[in-house]
Amino acid sequence: MNQLRIVGGQWRSRRLTFTEAPGLRPTPDRVRETLFNWLGQDLQGWNCLDLFAGSGALGFEAASRGAARVTLLEQNPQVFAALRQNAELLGGTALHCVRGDALRFLAKCGERFDLILLDPPFRMDWLPKLEKELPRLIAEGGAIYVEAEHEISEFSGFKAVKKGCAGQVHYHLFRGDSI
Repeated sequence: MNQLRIVGGQWRSRRLTFTEAPGLRPTPDRVRETLFNWLGQDLQGWNCLDLFAGSGALGFEAASRGAARVTLLEQNPQVFAALRQNAELLGGTALHCVRGDALRFLAKCGERFDLILLDPPFRMDWLPKLEKELPRLIAEGGAIYVEAEHEISEFSGFKAVKKGCAGQVHYHLFRGDSI
């Protein structure tokens, strides 16, 4: 088992374990800290979606910083079991673990989110598959965070307002003109 550390908020410095799986690479501490500096440290009342939750690093960080609801979606059964176990360990009422396919979830989802966190497996062309569904799910004033193996300046009609690179991971924060 591997470990990750929650960087900020009510669960700051808590360590969680997660299972190994092909393509699973938790967002590094430094990148998560940068993301939440961009967003602001307090996510009180936010509704967030961690679409490819994996280790849960991004979703747990959002909940730790006060998000009212964080939906963590994961398809892999072993990874999902560890995700659910960590959610129960933290005991946060904001955490909702869902096992399923990302495209099916998006197609049926009627919620709107203040923040959508996307860290899909690399080299599997997930981003083009997701672009059509995301705009209807973003709340007014909302944002999309994306990790990719390359730099992106526009995604799903949203403009990159912040971006960075850590090793081979390019990370981006997108906001639309109308949101």
